[in-house]
Amino acid sequence: DKMRFEGFDKSKKQKKGQEPPVPHHPKQITKELSDLEDHGVCLSFGKLRVGRSFKEQAGRGVFSTTHIQKGETILTSPLLAIKRDDFTIYKSDPEQKFVRDVVDKSTIVGYELLLNYAFGHSDSPMLLVPSAPLANFINHGGPSEGEKPKSNGANVFVRWPEEGSKAAQLFGWAYTNGFGDKYQDFDPTTSYEHNPWLKMHPIDVMERSGKLVFEYVALRDIHNNEEILIDYGPLWENAWNSFSTVHPYARSGYFRHSIGVPPNLYPPNWLHVSDKYEIKEIKDFESNPLKPGEVLPLTWAHNGKPVSSKYAYAVGLPEGFSDKFLKYSEEIGVVDLYNKLLAEQEGYHLPSDGFAVYKPGHLVSNQTAIGQVERDMEFFAHRYHSDQFNFNMHFVAAWDEAARLSVLKALGNAGFDVALRGIGERFGYYNLTCFHGSYMGVTHCDQSKMHSDIYATDDKSWNIIFPLITVEGTDPELDIMAEDMNTIIAVHYLKDIAYAIGDFGYHQTRPIAYYDPEEHRDKKKKPSEFPIRVVFGAYCSQVDETNFAMLRHIYDGDDPAPFADQFSQLPMKEIHWDRSTHSVSLARPGRG
Repeated sequence: DKMRFEGFDKSKKQKKGQEPPVPHHPKQITKELSDLEDHGVCLSFGKLRVGRSFKEQAGRGVFSTTHIQKGETILTSPLLAIKRDDFTIYKSDPEQKFVRDVVDKSTIVGYELLLNYAFGHSDSPMLLVPSAPLANFINHGGPSEGEKPKSNGANVFVRWPEEGSKAAQLFGWAYTNGFGDKYQDFDPTTSYEHNPWLKMHPIDVMERSGKLVFEYVALRDIHNNEEILIDYGPLWENAWNSFSTVHPYARSGYFRHSIGVPPNLYPPNWLHVSDKYEIKEIKDFESNPLKPGEVLPLTWAHNGKPVSSKYAYAVGLPEGFSDKFLKYSEEIGVVDLYNKLLAEQEGYHLPSDGFAVYKPGHLVSNQTAIGQVERDMEFFAHRYHSDQFNFNMHFVAAWDEAARLSVLKALGNAGFDVALRGIGERFGYYNLTCFHGSYMGVTHCDQSKMHSDIYATDDKSWNIIFPLITVEGTDPELDIMAEDMNTIIAVHYLKDIAYAIGDFGYHQTRPIAYYDPEEHRDKKKKPSEFPIRVVFGAYCSQVDETNFAMLRHIYDGDDPAPFADQFSQLPMKEIHWDRSTHSVSLARPGRG
């Protein structure tokens, strides 16, 4: 019979270009019981029960309720794929000033009870936990000692579904369905990839947790009321023997050990690999740096796929770029301003979300080295949400026109034009304008906000971030959220490398604790002697009729606004890279 939904007949051919209706009411997705019998997978087959085990100290076990033949599948179980490290309980310190409940991975407190029910290989970072009824009551029987009925040892083993079986079809569909493609209903007449998870990296498998399966199969004939047993493997058995021979009062803790898998159940690509999300290019940048203007998507090391197809890119800057722009920032007094702001010196201690306008040129010790225009340039400082998050992020950006033009010219002189050209050519833009630029400085961060600086601008805008001052030997400084919104990758800032984060590119400052002004207020140190981190973000866009209103909404309404009258009308007053003329003009800002 043809499968039919109430109000939706799958036998009717859809018109070309028309999306098929999606059933959403329970009556619309209800199928006949015969369909479940024909194409569904029975988990326990009704031949098993739970009872008190005959094994010493085993508690309950699983028993047959009828005769089971050799080779018969007695249980099919979906599997939760979980990182091995997630079963470890580490010490945490709830009283720590920064990063509450920080995990100290040098001190292991114990292991989760769930570890006792997880299958795994000692050389793999991934464990598999059966979720079917009865599966986790099956006890250890040791190696099988023969195929005769009632032989000692295991009478059942686990395996992946055989090709063409119902389990292979259903879970082959479930595993591959819905990842990047539109939802497709299960079609029993279609041949789905056989056990596709075996070809994937463990990280990819764990992202599809619950959509893989293995079967429990009889090694020999099993009689009625015989206990079902599997072989947990020699590592588990040795661990249990060592534990059980120790007097209960002398044991250091509870027994925790994963179940071993049969030889060759785990494919080679699951072994001797890392479970860490790492970006491939970053590992190679120091030995194989990006060429100036080269724009590459950040890609995962484990599968080569992009972290995001839209908003996570690395951009090569000219050699020495970071040092040149840092020197400029020191010469105009911005670094001196940050030393005072982040040390919360008198006159520079801003309240949460407070801002003030400063002339950092007046802070430069050698006043003869700076011109009158540079000395009187005005920059605003904004302390961001420090009452919501325990961190002292300060934004510093140009306030008057002289400062705006000076910053843009310094970017151009340092070689930022190549970044604009690279971004523009990579994404096929007609032009780009750097409509805003901001320094960002911080010394401590308990928690920050995952956010997007730019959104809904028709994929034509970027926040291009590069480092000026970093603290050596520290953890990664920036979190970038992957496009699936489930994974966050931590990256280090690298000299002469920028990260380009586009529309809806969510990111945040990672927790750090270089120093806390409150703790160091009484110490006789100059502000310049405390470690700080300062980066710069250049906000660039092809501003046109598709996004002009949105950019004006995002930025021109800020208090304080980045630049006066920045989005008053089209075309933009300034174009800093133009495809048609191949021109760049950051070093000559203020011209159309």
